[in-house]
Amino acid sequence: MIKKLFLITLLSLGLSLPSKANFDFNSNCIKAYQAIFDLRLSDAKALIQNEKRLNPGNGITILLDNYVDYFTLLASENKADYERLKSQKSARLEALENQNKNSPYYLFAQAEINLQWGMLKSRFQDYMSSGLDIKRADNLLSENATKYPSFLPNKKSSGLIDVIFGSIPSNLKGIFSTLGIKGNASTGIRTLESLYTTLPQTSYSFYKDEVVFFLCYIETDLVHNKANYVKIMGLTTSMDDSSLLKTYLQGYVSARSAQNDRAIDYLLKRPKGNDYINFPVLNYHLGNAKLNRMDNDANVYLINYIKEYKGINYVKDAYLKLAYYFYLRGDNAKYNTFLKMVKTQGSLYDEKDKQALKEANDTAPNLDLLKARLYFDGGYYPKALAQLNGKDAGDFKLKRDQIEFFYRLGRIYDESGRDTDAISNYQKAVNSGKLTSYYYAANGALSIGSIYEKRNDRAKASSYYKQAIAMKNHEYENSIETKAKDGLRRMGY
Repeated sequence: MIKKLFLITLLSLGLSLPSKANFDFNSNCIKAYQAIFDLRLSDAKALIQNEKRLNPGNGITILLDNYVDYFTLLASENKADYERLKSQKSARLEALENQNKNSPYYLFAQAEINLQWGMLKSRFQDYMSSGLDIKRADNLLSENATKYPSFLPNKKSSGLIDVIFGSIPSNLKGIFSTLGIKGNASTGIRTLESLYTTLPQTSYSFYKDEVVFFLCYIETDLVHNKANYVKIMGLTTSMDDSSLLKTYLQGYVSARSAQNDRAIDYLLKRPKGNDYINFPVLNYHLGNAKLNRMDNDANVYLINYIKEYKGINYVKDAYLKLAYYFYLRGDNAKYNTFLKMVKTQGSLYDEKDKQALKEANDTAPNLDLLKARLYFDGGYYPKALAQLNGKDAGDFKLKRDQIEFFYRLGRIYDESGRDTDAISNYQKAVNSGKLTSYYYAANGALSIGSIYEKRNDRAKASSYYKQAIAMKNHEYENSIETKAKDGLRRMGY
């Protein structure tokens, strides 16, 4: 009788007893995770709070909270939000240390939080701290892989780290190598591609959208082979049509792959409503794509971006694009108004904003060259070429415009598969612009090197890569030099 009463009392008190620490990626947590990757962060927060109420000891909620902050900052790029939220990192890691040490999620969750903050810190140019966080994540994942070799989520993150560390710019490799930081981008990509195929048949299938997210960025910004467009877009088909992240990826990849009309279609059809996080960069990409197509409403989206965005990137560039929108329409008053905004608004974190400021302080562009540039950026190569047909360098008064004329023809011919014409015009840009501060000559040399590398002519390729490196004090210098050094490294130099 006493034993029975004791058991009844214990059961009646069960709801008020401390919940045992555990990691349970249950259906409620999966729904929250999927809401995060749809960018429905309010729904995700509600689901997480419900899980905390039902299962207060579930360590997965700590990880999900970090995902919410991660995507919040990716969307806002707001420095004040970053400074406010980054203190959560250490608190969450401390909380995770009190969880079940015998779960494969114990070390994995700690690695994920370090990895996510490492990527965020890089976005806000805190590179050394970023590298250290990602290195900590790598160490935790390695330890976890030894303990739980069949735990597939480990490969998702270790594959990404392999890509990150394998893609460190040449000028930073020496610094990071002293910290034991190294990776192999090709190996990382193969790991992620393999996971994309194998995950759906496992209990970790919900991680597939995250793998797609990584691969889209890697293929577009790192590999950047426009021939892979169909392959990359195929990855996104597995994502739900209600996902705002899916729309963003499809629009972004299309814009970066010179599929401008498709980019506009995707971005215009994005899901809308209060359920979704405010994601102003969608308007930035849409405004740019419409400007490339010379649409009359391009300015609407660029203005909306500026109104909604409170972050650190592309503000100067958006104002410059607005200036060009009105310049193309002969409205010099508004052109000058927006040029002033380029000079006074925004930050200089991103190279696009640095370039925008330089252009705003320079002489107004030649209209034909500007149209050719915008059409080219949209992948409208016949239209871009038509703007320059029948002209030669003597038709342009400024030395800058003469160099750009050759460079722009080189770019158009390059993307149109006319290698001989491309090399000829790139070479003219190199000859006439190698002592200027414009990027045309250096990027022309880099582009010739790339053409010869594809032809497996190592001697000529290396010669042009070295020429690109030798040019100094020009726009995009770090970016061009890094790409040239990477080219030399690929060929064993």
